[in-house]
Amino acid sequence: MSEQLHEQLSADVAIIGGGLMGCAAALALRRMNLSVVLLEQGWCGAQASGVNYGGVRRQGRPASQLPLSQRAYAIWQNLPELIGASCEYTVSGHLKLARTEQELATLEDYRVMASEYDLPLEVLGRAALRQRYPWLGEQVAGGSLCAGDGHANPRLVAAAFAQAAKHNGAIVRENTTVKTAVFDGEKFHVLAGNDLTLRAKFLLNCAGAWGAEFAGQFGETVPEYPIFPNMWVTEPMPKLVVPNVGIVGGGFYVRQVERGNFVLGGGRGSGQLDIASTRPASASMFASMQMACEFIPALKNALVIRSWTGVEGALPDHQPVLGPSATTPGLFHAFGFSGGGFQLAPAVGEVLADLVVRGSTETPIQAFAIQRFSTAS
Repeated sequence: MSEQLHEQLSADVAIIGGGLMGCAAALALRRMNLSVVLLEQGWCGAQASGVNYGGVRRQGRPASQLPLSQRAYAIWQNLPELIGASCEYTVSGHLKLARTEQELATLEDYRVMASEYDLPLEVLGRAALRQRYPWLGEQVAGGSLCAGDGHANPRLVAAAFAQAAKHNGAIVRENTTVKTAVFDGEKFHVLAGNDLTLRAKFLLNCAGAWGAEFAGQFGETVPEYPIFPNMWVTEPMPKLVVPNVGIVGGGFYVRQVERGNFVLGGGRGSGQLDIASTRPASASMFASMQMACEFIPALKNALVIRSWTGVEGALPDHQPVLGPSATTPGLFHAFGFSGGGFQLAPAVGEVLADLVVRGSTETPIQAFAIQRFSTAS
């Protein structure tokens, strides 16, 4: 009677989750010469990292995220050198619109705050804004432009980081679901798939919407919940809108890609996390569409050719969990980015590598500590 083969691997670092956070961390760690095994339950980038809107923006983030966002911005500028592809990254500018004078005042307040983090913004009133962007509708009261922000194709970015990590020597196992992870005081033992055991000195929890589940295995309770952002895309249209556009309050966001399609988002879809099933919601999509058409009238004649959603992990304070475990040495978390992780991810990967290799990072991450939720003493 033959025994079932059981595969055993060992590495300096085990990573749970093959989204953009996990893949960026794998690449950063390999560039620091640590051995890495990454385990992904499906395909790398198939969840939030590959189906999000694709905004690469610093504008609008809370002050606590701006140092991390600025670090990410520097990485985005050298994307082809880092991962071998530009992934349609475009520095288009990010334009945030205001509907009222009161909203415009909040944009001015934000401009003052952002200047303390070396983030230059230009606030424009109604007349100046419509003169510069004549495609805007009458409802706009003003806006704020971050000229250095932009957008990219999320379907390409996570896959490119995964390929770059593999090229640099990381072992990446897709279609390999992690079942349990335990710490014996010296090493982590990760049981995955049907027959794989992985031993590692360090463990990175980059499991996205499933991040709280793995934190819970180490006695850390985090109130993460899934969100399902709505997105849709139009047929190609004549080039009109250059900047990545959003609005105060987040009612809609829109960008036009080089071939002319408009990519839009707004509202929430629905889904079931346990079976990774998602569905866009027509009612909230139509409400966001109506608002978008009021501010960009040319969209009234656009034909929508596809809609979709995906699953992302969110937290009540809309801040991620990023940093060391409160209970377990060698465990580091990066999850719960609440729909804002795409731009941050390359820097998150570097921060995680800093923590593994040096035990600290120069980028301020105190606001993201898991202790703000964990019941562990």
